[in-house]
Amino acid sequence: MASRPTWSLRRRLVVGIVALLAVVSVVVGVLSVLALRQNLLTRLDAQVQDAVSRADAPTTGGHPDVDDQLPANRIGTLVLRFRGGTVVRAEYIDDAGTAVRLSNAQIIQLESLSLERGSVATVELDDLGEFRVAEHSTPAGDRVIAGLPTAEVTSTSSNLALIFALVTLAALISAALAGIQVVRVALLPLGRVTATARRVAELPLARGQVALIERVADADPHTEVGQVGAAFNLMLEHVETSLRSRQESEEKVRQFVADASHELRTPLASIRGYSELTRRSGLELPDDIVYALSRIESESVRMTSLVEDLLLLARLDAGRDLIEGDVDLVPLIADAVADAHVAAPDHVWRVDVDPETGPVVVPGDLNRLHQVVANLLGNARVHTPAGTIVTAIVAREGSQAVVTIADDGPGIAPDLLPVLFERFARGDGSRSRATGSTGLGLAIVAAVVDAHGGSVAVTSVPGDTRFVVRLPLAVASR
Repeated sequence: MASRPTWSLRRRLVVGIVALLAVVSVVVGVLSVLALRQNLLTRLDAQVQDAVSRADAPTTGGHPDVDDQLPANRIGTLVLRFRGGTVVRAEYIDDAGTAVRLSNAQIIQLESLSLERGSVATVELDDLGEFRVAEHSTPAGDRVIAGLPTAEVTSTSSNLALIFALVTLAALISAALAGIQVVRVALLPLGRVTATARRVAELPLARGQVALIERVADADPHTEVGQVGAAFNLMLEHVETSLRSRQESEEKVRQFVADASHELRTPLASIRGYSELTRRSGLELPDDIVYALSRIESESVRMTSLVEDLLLLARLDAGRDLIEGDVDLVPLIADAVADAHVAAPDHVWRVDVDPETGPVVVPGDLNRLHQVVANLLGNARVHTPAGTIVTAIVAREGSQAVVTIADDGPGIAPDLLPVLFERFARGDGSRSRATGSTGLGLAIVAAVVDAHGGSVAVTSVPGDTRFVVRLPLAVASR
């Protein structure tokens, strides 16, 4: 099921204001129209009672038996008079002021009414419309029914309802336009909070010394938005303090690693030297002693390599140990692949460079970039079986140089890919290791590439593993 679109706070506020105003306007309009209609009907009923009284008044000459014109009745008045069960007057005053006789059907409709004395009822007459009528009996025994049309009441009520509808519509449109502006102005501080949050989100907080100088200016605790701004500023201060503590801790660890690695180089070299000296002294030594010395020598070599890698990472983290210069990647790749071929002749090594590409020059440290390529080639050599085809590709893509190390080996385990460039990351499985590994080779690759302003990524499926290094081209080479 598709999720419903989320409305912004501005839209919800404007719609809420307009909806509330619409409900209030409709309620006020309906009550006003009903009240006016009831008032008009009350006045009309009084006029109906007056019309009944006047219809019962003696006519010209004071002879009640002589029925003449209706005495001073308004236009629209109807009078029906029975005497002894016989209709003696059935007239209606039309818009021209002329008395028009009621039809038989209209007389029947009025005669069938059952009205109590003093009460007023509503009746719908054919061709005349709706009337309010009342009945009165004279002392002589005549039955008199008089009425007035409700058309004027209905027209007035309808006109008022129409006026209310038009005024309400205009008011809602005006309120919506004004509400948009009012809400926009009211939410401007919230927009500044959002802008500050976005600027903070763009800051490089992952490493290095962090200084969060961004703050929200609208931090008045007496307003809702100001409370948000104050809370956001408090959060920024907490984040800044935490990042500063993290940086200080990392610097201490980094300095410790650098110092420890530097100090370990000398004793490791001594251990290796003395073990070699003892083994090559020419003395007859028991086989177990010779084996132990060889193991001491090999482990000291491995430890020296680990210490050198740790020292390099510590220097790279501190932004040191890089010698800037222009480096042409084409011969660098060719030399690195040639070295890999000598180290692992059981693999198939290839270099793929388009002859039309020309020199691919990047600014950087020649030795460190060579180490990047050597580590990637060594990774392919160590973690793929004999006969694997390893291809080094150099190309240009816009303002970047792209180096790809691809192999058709068994691939990398999917759960290892997200942490492949982390320090001491190791994986077994399909890419089995032929020799030991410190787990720092790819971490060094990532650190060196990052120090050169580039990026490294990996994709892997069985039969196609690719490490892609992107470096910015030198300005003259673009």
